[in-house]
This record gives sequence, C-alpha cells and structure tokens, in this order.
Amino acid sequence: MKTKIYTTILMIYLSIMSFYFYTHQYYNVDIEAYMGLVYKITEPEMDIEEIHKKVYDELAIKKPEIFSYRKSITEAETIGSDSYYYILSKNVKAYEEELEFFSVKPLYNIINSIFFKLGFSAATSTFLISIISYVLIIFFMFLFLNKELKRTELAFAITLLISIFKPILDSTRHATPDMLGCLLLLLTCYFFIYKKNMIVTTILAMLTIFTRPEYFIFFSLLLVLILFFRKSFTYKISEIGISYLFITISFIIIQLYSKISWGVLFMNQFTKVQIYPISNPDPFILSHYINYIKRKIFLEFNSSYFIILLIFTIVILGNTLYNKHRTDKKPLLVLSFAIATMISVLIRFLAFPVLVNRMMVGFYLLIILAITLYQFSDKKNVNH
Repeated sequence: MKTKIYTTILMIYLSIMSFYFYTHQYYNVDIEAYMGLVYKITEPEMDIEEIHKKVYDELAIKKPEIFSYRKSITEAETIGSDSYYYILSKNVKAYEEELEFFSVKPLYNIINSIFFKLGFSAATSTFLISIISYVLIIFFMFLFLNKELKRTELAFAITLLISIFKPILDSTRHATPDMLGCLLLLLTCYFFIYKKNMIVTTILAMLTIFTRPEYFIFFSLLLVLILFFRKSFTYKISEIGISYLFITISFIIIQLYSKISWGVLFMNQFTKVQIYPISNPDPFILSHYINYIKRKIFLEFNSSYFIILLIFTIVILGNTLYNKHRTDKKPLLVLSFAIATMISVLIRFLAFPVLVNRMMVGFYLLIILAITLYQFSDKKNVNH
C-alpha cells in the first residue's frame, strides 16, 4: 500500500516535470542539425535547399531573437560564436556539411524521425525522447531502489533528489541524445548485473553505441574490470567475448559511416571553426591539440562532479577497504568501477576535450547508484 501511494505521487510529480520540460526547453544550437537530419530521414527525396529553408523558417518563428542577434556578428573565430551559426543559416552548402557531425548518432536521429512522422514538428521531435527518457529513468529508478533498499521512504527521497540533479535537468532541457544514452546505459548495466541476460545486455549496449559512440570506451574498460573480477560473475569468458565483439562491430559501423575524421572534428570544435569540414577541412595541428589539452584538463575535471563523487566513494568504502580481515570483494569492485568510469572519461577527454555535465549524466548516475546500493545493502556478495 505504501509503495502504491509513493508511486502515485511520483507519477503526478513526473507529469508536472514533463510539462515543465516541454514548455521550457533551452535553445541548443545542435537542434538546427538534428532537425535537418529528421527531414533527410523522413523525406529522402527532399533536396538540401528545401531542408535548409524548412529548418530555419521554423526556428525563426520559435526563436526570432536568436537570429536577430546573430546578424550583429560578422566573423567566426571559435566554436560557439553566433556568427558561425549565422553563416550556417545562410549558407546551404556549409549547413549540409555540418549535418555530418551529427549523423553518427543514428538511433537518436531515427527516434526523432518517428516522432516527426507521428505529427510533431521537427523541432519538438528532437527533444521529446529526452523528456520520455527522463520519466523512464526516474520512475524505474524508484522501483529499483525500493526493491533493493526495501525502504520506500528512503528510495523515494533518493529518487526525488536525483530527479533534480542539475546535469539531469540540463540534459532533459536540450535537444541532444544525452538522456537517451543515459537510459540505455543504465538498462545495459541492469540487465548485465541483475537479470544476467547477456543477449539483452549486448543489444542494449549496441543501441547505446548507436546513440553515443563514445560509450565504447566505457564498455571496453568495463570488459577489463569484468575479466579481473571474473570469479565474482556467473558469465563464461566466451559469452563476454562474443558480446564485446558485437559491441565493437557497432562502434566500427559508426566510424565507417562517418565522413568526418577525428582530427577535423577536434579542430572544428576546439580551435577554429571550419565552414566546409568535408570539402575543405583544415589540417590537424598536433601542437594545437596538445596546448588545448594542457590548458583545459584540470579546469574541465574540476568543473565536473567526478572528483567529489570519487571522494565520497573512497570515504564510504574506506573502513572496509582497510580492514585486514575482510574477505568481501564488493567494496574493491565498487571502487574499481568508479575508477574505471573516471579513466574512461579521461580517455574520452583526450579524444574530445570537454566534460559538459549533461553529457556525463550516465556516468554520474552509475557511480551514485553503485555507492548507494553498497551503503544500504545487507548482502555482501557481488552476485546480488
């Protein structure tokens, strides 16, 4: 009875939050490309000139102040400059090449296209899945925590606090694949650890890659962690190997599909904007890359939540880890998981040196859930 009451309250709360997200979306410039891809997928016969016109006509009505402001700037120097996006709104060829930066997230683009086919506008179609993902994450997280912690009030309180965690709110208010990727990542880990279903785990992991390819780094480090603690899991090495093979294939498919190299992507995002990244890309300059990494690495990590989460993980696990008589490997596994997550983020940073919190929300939630379940769990075996 108590669970039903809290579930009802949560559903009402999520309905209110969904309406808020629907009516209070940030203007994320990525929406301009994602809308174009919606038209390319749903209406492949439409030429790029018409797609370009449809996208910017719709956005000019929704956000006229954005385009009025852009006209006041004439030269693009760095990514994020309004002049660059103003050029895209006027230059069809540049806009067409810009779309390639966003085509490497096929699952997100296909889902957006389905919403468009259902009758939503192109702009609305790009953020609906973020809101739906938010609702599913919070709702199922409550059910999961309630089952594992066996304390309904505590599960509800933790879920409520997580639901207003700033990176989650930011992700849900952007037209990006961040929340969808987070949902799929959490489901992948759930089916691997709790349901012990390798087939479903593999499918979900592949879908995660098709949403955000950089999660391949995390899955690779997770494989190393699993092999190190293989006696704590019930899977056969062959099962894990075959699963990882399919995950790798999904990542390779994305790379083969992409028309833009990593070097061009880096230069465009972090040094100087390239108006024609496919037909006339600037050369990759190693010194620019090294200087940018050196300048940003400490700033980016300190502006994220990873350091504080690692501190809390060590504090919570400290006593158990230093107990000479301990036989339980669970604290070491939880700490290793947190460290592996941070290493995967570091490797990702070296390839794409920005740690925007809304992009990291999946990692944050995994660490938070891991230390929460450890702290309140009465079971002392990792197979739980």
